[in-house]
Amino acid sequence: MLFNNIIFGPIISRRFGISLGINLIPTTKKICTFDCIYCECGWTDDVNTQHFPPREDVKSMLQQTLEQISQRPDSITFSGNGEPTLHPDFPAIVDDTIALRNQYFPSAVITVLSNSTTLDREPVFEALKRIDNNTMKLDAGTEKTFRQLDRCFNKEMTLDRITDNLCRFQGDLIIQTLFLRGRYDGEYIDNTSEAEVAAWLNRLERIRPRKALLYPIDRATPAKDLEYIARPELEKIAEKVRALNIETLTFD
Repeated sequence: MLFNNIIFGPIISRRFGISLGINLIPTTKKICTFDCIYCECGWTDDVNTQHFPPREDVKSMLQQTLEQISQRPDSITFSGNGEPTLHPDFPAIVDDTIALRNQYFPSAVITVLSNSTTLDREPVFEALKRIDNNTMKLDAGTEKTFRQLDRCFNKEMTLDRITDNLCRFQGDLIIQTLFLRGRYDGEYIDNTSEAEVAAWLNRLERIRPRKALLYPIDRATPAKDLEYIARPELEKIAEKVRALNIETLTFD
């Protein structure tokens, strides 16, 4: 499922309440540094493009929407058809969004959903530090499961490198993790196993996020043989995170 507008919603988000979405990726294709086996947008077509929506269009459409909507959003959320921080004008668009939020709905938070692979780019990292909810993906505790689950195109981008970059936020971030089990491409993949969860917890203990969000598959996935993890099982994992004094929420 692709988002066919630059600005979409408001929608009811299971994690962020009433959410007004910003899609910085072209509306006709998915562009991402990951090719996650569970992504609701399907398989990744491309990593690079010259056809991101212009900054001016994003600003104009966001302002128009904020002027017209009658329902106050809880969150203005960068999401959509791939990795939002790949947009070449991402830092400037963040600044535009902060200014418009302050003008129209100052109590709304700004959220970016990122897969954590672009944090080496200093302007991206600094832009993420300026928003309220820099929500970073960490789906695995081991390199093997990271490769199986998220299928990063950049083979030099390791889980250790991602973890080191997440530590740079000094705790001012949210970690989001999708849990699943299943088979893909002849391999069994499970980030809920005792060993995998222990390795993931070790990384969380290093990162020390202010919050962790644990959730299962919610929509159709490109890989078909994946298992939905019920909330009681997620709660068992969540209790281990809470034992580290990290606020943790689970979702159906």
